[in-house]
Amino acid sequence: MNSLTIIKIGGNVIDNPDALTHFLASFRGIHGHKILIHGGGKIATQVAEKLGISTTMVEGRRITDQPMLDVVTMVYGGLVNKQIVAKLQALGVDAIGLTGADANTVLSKKRAVGAIDYGFVGDIEEVNSGQIQYFVRQNLTPVFAPLTYDRTGSLLNTNADTMASAIAVDMVIRNEVTLVYCFEKKGVLSDPDNDDSVITELTPESYADYKSQGVINKGMIPKLDNAFKAVEKGVKRVIICHANQVAEAVSGSGVGTVLRLGVPA
Repeated sequence: MNSLTIIKIGGNVIDNPDALTHFLASFRGIHGHKILIHGGGKIATQVAEKLGISTTMVEGRRITDQPMLDVVTMVYGGLVNKQIVAKLQALGVDAIGLTGADANTVLSKKRAVGAIDYGFVGDIEEVNSGQIQYFVRQNLTPVFAPLTYDRTGSLLNTNADTMASAIAVDMVIRNEVTLVYCFEKKGVLSDPDNDDSVITELTPESYADYKSQGVINKGMIPKLDNAFKAVEKGVKRVIICHANQVAEAVSGSGVGTVLRLGVPA
């Protein structure tokens, strides 16, 4: 079975040109087939402000009305995605920039209105892994912006962590998949003020304990929820690490936080 590395890059790396350049150089060095999923929320907020469009966040999630959907489409699918593709091409990586609408790759439905109306936010329903596999077999590196679509012509803002997990899970049909979430921290930390307090391994049991103690909280919880779903559904390895460590993490050198299922009794 072919090996495939899927990497989600986010945090402060995307909006820091030097950090992004360093990451992409490391990404280039990863052997074998690979896919990149990126965020870009801070840049979207900055562009929205320049356009006089207000940003509303609830529990770390962006409320996406029609003006904000226009902004994230421009920023995620255009500015950020094409800048990353251009930089990868310059490094000799034959990359193709995509949203979920391109080649019918990631389908979603508009999130139902509950206590909060998130607007044009998509919950993923289907990944067209056969089409993504076609790109990979052509020795192309797909670079996904966090946008999906709803079969009726509407783009939807979609969480990049969720998108990475969904693509990874569907690609296990044809590949041995490693999923890496990388950002500006060295992994999941036991002390948010100490960058060296990396929790080297998490199981569902230890994750539950850390959450109950408040050690793991806020935005790390949805990231880890997505990561554990991927492990449970057949992804070989899930690693959370610093963007500078991505090549080391993929090679298995022990950096970052590795997620695994508990050993059965």
